[in-house]
Amino acid sequence: MAERIGVYPGTFDPITLGHMDIIRRGAKLVDRLMIGVTTNPSKSPMFTIEERMAIVRREVAGIGGTVEVVAFDSLLMDFAERQGARVIIRGLRAVADFEYEYQMAGMNQQINPRVETVFLMADVALQPIASRLVKEIALFGGPIGKFVTPAVCAEVVARVEVIGRKGS
Repeated sequence: MAERIGVYPGTFDPITLGHMDIIRRGAKLVDRLMIGVTTNPSKSPMFTIEERMAIVRREVAGIGGTVEVVAFDSLLMDFAERQGARVIIRGLRAVADFEYEYQMAGMNQQINPRVETVFLMADVALQPIASRLVKEIALFGGPIGKFVTPAVCAEVVARVEVIGRKGS
């Protein structure tokens, strides 16, 4: 039987406890999970892609050898094809996520019908967490320790010290 390879794509800027929940659970569904770290032209990243990859690799190290971290800068379906993936794993936090993700899954299905999209609901306690909000809270000096691991928290706080806090 062929190895089941899945892709979990995202910017992971920064990686949150919600992402980690989806990674742990997604890794159980496939033989190998490729975490695709990408850039989103509509977002302003706090960390470079190299920094994000290093952070994600560190954070997923305890999950085991079935998880790999790879950068990509292409259409998701082209990346999935290059990885030999037949599954895209996407996390859903709320109904608002579903509408966007449903549309993307439909478009991706049109591009490459050999790859299926699987949606995983985030753990209820983690559903409100979004990287964008974590960065916003940190930039205003708020506490982010409930949303990211201690190591990620320290890195975000250190980056905010470099780029400067907002507000007075």
